[in-house]
Amino acid sequence: MAETMREAVLRKAALENGLRPVEESWPEFEPEKAEVGKMLFESELLSFTRNVSCRNCHLDEFGSADGLPLGHGAGGVGKGVERMKSPAGVLSRNTLALWGRGGVGFDVFFWDGRVDASSGDVRSQFGTMAPSDDPLVVTVHLPPVEFREMIGESDATEWLRQGDVGAAARVHTEIARRIRETPEIAEPLVVASGLEVGDLTYLQIAQALSAFIRSEFRLRETRFHRFVFEDEPLTERELAGGLLFYGRGQCAACHTGTYFSDLEFHAIPFGQFGFGFNGFGIDYGRYNFTQDPQDRYAFRTPPLYNVTKTAPYSHSGVEPDLAAAIRAHVDPLAEIDTSSLSALDRAEVYQKIARWSLEPSYAVELSDSEIAELVAFLAALEFDPEPAR
Repeated sequence: MAETMREAVLRKAALENGLRPVEESWPEFEPEKAEVGKMLFESELLSFTRNVSCRNCHLDEFGSADGLPLGHGAGGVGKGVERMKSPAGVLSRNTLALWGRGGVGFDVFFWDGRVDASSGDVRSQFGTMAPSDDPLVVTVHLPPVEFREMIGESDATEWLRQGDVGAAARVHTEIARRIRETPEIAEPLVVASGLEVGDLTYLQIAQALSAFIRSEFRLRETRFHRFVFEDEPLTERELAGGLLFYGRGQCAACHTGTYFSDLEFHAIPFGQFGFGFNGFGIDYGRYNFTQDPQDRYAFRTPPLYNVTKTAPYSHSGVEPDLAAAIRAHVDPLAEIDTSSLSALDRAEVYQKIARWSLEPSYAVELSDSEIAELVAFLAALEFDPEPAR
């Protein structure tokens, strides 16, 4: 069948905005380390209080996230809504999916970019004491030292609350000791690392975890890739949504490139669910790490692979479905009931909107049917994990 003008325009727009075959994003990794990393990813030994693993919050059925508005970490039982009923530590932000993390060019991590290698140097909470020049290895040093995420709150862990580098080092040392004393993990880690068991530290654990993440969560081909590179057709709704995405909707101004993310920071005036990173229902996002007023309320653009599976949406999971999340990008007051807010809360909303006015999506008008078309297009970015786990 001959290519239509609409199909040609969409293919051209995708290529001009950096879409490439997924294989070009695949990072190098050591398979032996990845095999050990899988065991570590699924082990509660990485939790200082031994009551959560990485896998508990990164699940296939939720697109490698957890299906909850806010992450539920240490002490949690079950998955999805059931986990909310358990005595889990509740985090201040939504759990991010892992697809593409550590891939070629993916060098900014977390909602607020607390690990950022986009400049060529790794900037992180470790300052000049970064444990590695690999940003993913630095990244996987952080969850095990986070309160409520992988450390349960109790009198016995209160000394860790300040979160200084020295306290983090003590946690990492304890985790490394446990792994050295667990032969089924330590022995293959020794082989993969080329060290004696007594020389294993958290660095080797982090390297193995990073290898697993790069293997397990590397990008897979989507129907949209097959449309662009193999001439597989899209439905009319998907095609209409794609043209909106790269055109009047302004989505690709931020959701661009290989990962459908510019890996930069933008402010969308979502409502705030939960207590917020800064407390009192406030989250200043990137500002917490740069102290630059222009970064207030800004968060890293999330990639869009399997986005249809990762509800709820936004940094605090306030939007229950994808259509509502898109609406909030262009018409935030449609998603925020200001009549129920205090004067202080309304002032916070106005400040967010003022910051949003600098963004590409500011005052873009989209109808309900156009938003539905965008949702249909985003479904073409789905793929399934490989069956062999």
